[in-house]
Amino acid sequence: MPEVAVVSDTHVPTRADTIPEWVRERMGAADHVVHAGDFDSAEAYDEVAALAADLTAVAGNMDPVTLDLPDVATVELGGATFVVVHGTGAVRNYRERVAGIVADEAESAAAAPPVVGVAGHTHRVMDERVEANGRTVRLLNPGSATGADPASEATMLTVAVDDGEVDATVRRP
Repeated sequence: MPEVAVVSDTHVPTRADTIPEWVRERMGAADHVVHAGDFDSAEAYDEVAALAADLTAVAGNMDPVTLDLPDVATVELGGATFVVVHGTGAVRNYRERVAGIVADEAESAAAAPPVVGVAGHTHRVMDERVEANGRTVRLLNPGSATGADPASEATMLTVAVDDGEVDATVRRP
């Protein structure tokens, strides 16, 4: 059963000095790391990439273009399809907008259910099912791994995936 460390919005160095040790340990122990953008620097990306056994990452609105990350990435893990996007845009229609992107990407990739959308941007933890384009999408947002403003604390998710069953757990210091 693969364990996936899901992180986002590290914002190192503009909003945080470093990724907390407990987050680094979880990423290092995971079978796969998903980062939903806003590394904030090449150094933060390099740190996450060095810790990860395997990494799926997308660009956030605060990432330097030199990172050359995709806006959307899809990966199959343990019988579930993960569609990763940062979620850049207004908070007002965040759920619907992100779920629409995830559903469209899953459709174009002919992804079999379950489809798990991973997004960041809001710095708020979320685990919800959202209907979009005739498909039910489970949306996960790990919050900010460093507790970067506007988050009130550092958070991440660990996700156990087994034969399409997805069990997400919020992790805090």
